[in-house]
Amino acid sequence: MSTTQFKPPEKRSVALPASHSDIKLPEKDILNITVTKDDSIAVDYVDRKEVEIQGKKEKVLERIYEDVNLNTLAGTILSIRAKYPGIFVVIKADREAHYGTIQALMTTMRDNHMPRFQLVTEIKAGS
Repeated sequence: MSTTQFKPPEKRSVALPASHSDIKLPEKDILNITVTKDDSIAVDYVDRKEVEIQGKKEKVLERIYEDVNLNTLAGTILSIRAKYPGIFVVIKADREAHYGTIQALMTTMRDNHMPRFQLVTEIKAGS
């Protein structure tokens, strides 16, 4: 018997910029930071919870979405990383998001000792 985990639908849609890079993202333990074209920011991740089902404790996965701004972003990420120290940070920004917003997001990451993250892009045709 085999099982698979389907990618859940995205709460916020973004048009990704194109690039030539073809690095695969991990399939679990991902903290997504999404920036839309109107510069709104959201984070989402999968939380592992233990619930009781028919008298048995079962582990379940729940996707958590949280709207943030540049002032609350660092605190939100740090609290998630405290709970899941190995979580992998991925930034998905719309190609029409303002440069200043992305720069401020990256500065926030650097200032809070989180220099490692990946930017998600679409692969250019013919690459």
